Amino acid sequence: MRAEIRSVVGAMLNGRNPEEGFDRPLWKDLAGAGFHLLGVPEEAGGSDGGLRELAAVVDLLAFHAAAVPVAESAFLAGWLLSRAGLAVPEGLTVASLDEARGASRLSGRVRAPWGRHADHLVTLARGDDTVLVVLVPAAGLPIECAENLAGEPRDTLVLDGVTATQTAAAPPDVDGQALRRRGALARSIQLAGAARAVLESARRHVGEREQFGRPLARFQAVQQHLASLAAETVAMQVSADAAVLAVEAGDPAADVAVAAAKATTSASAHVVAAIGHQLHGALGYSREHHLGAATTRLWAWREEFGNESRWQDELAVGGGDAWWSLVTGGSR
Repeated sequence: MRAEIRSVVGAMLNGRNPEEGFDRPLWKDLAGAGFHLLGVPEEAGGSDGGLRELAAVVDLLAFHAAAVPVAESAFLAGWLLSRAGLAVPEGLTVASLDEARGASRLSGRVRAPWGRHADHLVTLARGDDTVLVVLVPAAGLPIECAENLAGEPRDTLVLDGVTATQTAAAPPDVDGQALRRRGALARSIQLAGAARAVLESARRHVGEREQFGRPLARFQAVQQHLASLAAETVAMQVSADAAVLAVEAGDPAADVAVAAAKATTSASAHVVAAIGHQLHGALGYSREHHLGAATTRLWAWREEFGNESRWQDELAVGGGDAWWSLVTGGSR
């Protein structure tokens, strides 16, 4: 099934150039086929499918530097609503990264990636003694626009007595930390996809470009750099894939796997970007070159939902027996 999904999405992406902002035509195509809500149960308004199917789409979109918020829509907003027993409404729904205040009427300033394009916002909100999952209309909310290094919207929405359209109590295991971990998993997948794009571009460039009458790929120093780039990319891909499998299987060590994936992919991101630009030379720094669409995403996504230091600290402090189980495949 994943192969078929990748084939269909790949056909949608074929021939498209990376854009900044929001590729609305591509989003319309993806939403029309249900790919924007893969992994979200059908009864919650999603397209069903598993986490691996969703990861395949998110990975491919990252590889092509597609300017669409599938990770934010399905990985975060759809997951948050479905876990609370709420339905995903029509249109683009994004998730707040911060808790709001209140219950039926909300207040606060909340970060919401792609918020300027959203029709709805889902957020965790703290009531009297409970944590709620709340859906509000996003259109018309005051907004402070910002972008990351790749030009992706990273906005802040201002809630000032906004009335909720759907409200439910959050399950015990759904809180700000769970949402952060979910976002870290999404970014790990995206980082691996972007790294693969850098590797493919570098391989193509050194195979085609000549110096002193022979392809760059024939020089030993270039081969060493390319081998290092491939090794980093494989490590990123393996760690992201392992985290997806652990989360989908409900593995007790899933939290450790996600932390390890984000630590690995964030740490490798700057290495991959640096080697990629070194192999491309000055050409790779031009705004028109496709390499920049991948490396700016590597630099930006490396920091989002916690960089490698943040997740290395979590592994050091909270890994415990889960680390041992993950490494050995058994208990002490």
